[in-house]
Amino acid sequence: MNNNYVKYSLLFLLLVILQGFVINHISINTYINPMIYPVLILLLPYEINFFVMMLICLLLGFSVDALSNTFGLHAAATIVVGYTRPIVLRYIKPRDGYDNNMLPTLHDMGLLWSMLYCSILLAIHHLWFFIMEVFRLDLFGLILGKVFFSLIFTLVLVILFQYIFFKSSRK
Repeated sequence: MNNNYVKYSLLFLLLVILQGFVINHISINTYINPMIYPVLILLLPYEINFFVMMLICLLLGFSVDALSNTFGLHAAATIVVGYTRPIVLRYIKPRDGYDNNMLPTLHDMGLLWSMLYCSILLAIHHLWFFIMEVFRLDLFGLILGKVFFSLIFTLVLVILFQYIFFKSSRK
């Protein structure tokens, strides 16, 4: 269990540094705002304590906010994702349930399940983030455009991240 704390702490630091110093400076256009840091929340173990997960979400969001000068936008979005994650996991649960020895990665759960899981939670994250960023419902078309294109780009980054840094948990 101690190995998991070290692994997730290093993953936390890597994602915050990658988001703050690399990805935040990628400027493609108005509609694409890539975000890699939510992958930490997506890849937390199934049986994680809810309070611990919410604390991780808050710290992750505030860390990215500190490097991005976004004044709580990332923290709010990560809290919403952390809160809805157990609900999403319950609704897309496989017939046999979850194996606590596996992680919610595409190596362990398969591409289709992983794409559905990541798409739902990233859509929730991006929708909340861009609604709070724009904060004008008369620009809802702009918000939906940003959510859609950022979601596609972020989903590609999350899949690549999983292929590069994670391997199957099956023994």
